[in-house]
Amino acid sequence: MYKFNVILKRLFDIASSGIFALILSPLWIIVAIWIKADSQGPVFFKQGRRTKDGRIFNMLKFRTMVVNAESMGTGLFNFENDPRVTKAGHFLRNSSIDELPQLFNILKGDMSVVGPRPCVTYELGDFDSLNKRYKKRFEMKAGLTGLAQVKGRNDISWDEKVGYDNQYVDDFKRIGILADIKILWQSVIKVFKKENIYENKADDSMTDAEAAKHEEEEIIRIAHLPD
Repeated sequence: MYKFNVILKRLFDIASSGIFALILSPLWIIVAIWIKADSQGPVFFKQGRRTKDGRIFNMLKFRTMVVNAESMGTGLFNFENDPRVTKAGHFLRNSSIDELPQLFNILKGDMSVVGPRPCVTYELGDFDSLNKRYKKRFEMKAGLTGLAQVKGRNDISWDEKVGYDNQYVDDFKRIGILADIKILWQSVIKVFKKENIYENKADDSMTDAEAAKHEEEEIIRIAHLPD
């Protein structure tokens, strides 16, 4: 039954991503023109991410930050009023339109519509030495949306996200694609509410850069605690 659900999930991924990529093609053109008119740089942002079994792929997004933003300020962390986010980027992030290019990642097979969000290649530190709890989330293909996104998105810690991701892995094994349908419905509601888009600092007394460095070190430490 599990294998049947995996096949069904892939068929749904191909059909839904293909249809929506075609239907939304006029929007793609408008967004591309806006991004180019708003700031210097490419329309798309590519970044190495990890999917099932830790495999690395290039994830696509509409660019919402200035070029080379990852090497500036808070790095991977994006707190509210981040100066690296462009004017167009604010709207694209708030509406989640910036995530739409991942439809092509889904069509290619690197991602699924529903699954754990793909982490940046180095975000959790060395993949091979991750503890069992953190590696479990990689039993499923990375997703455009997932249980962690509908439960809190960027308003919860990485450790909480891992807990929800692992719960999804168990849910899919138990009830199959029904788990995906439930998450998809909750995701639509979440997008319209525009909640939890930005990350919160663990300590407001820290500067954004200090908070980002602290969070980065803490995530890697917990991900490599002994089983």
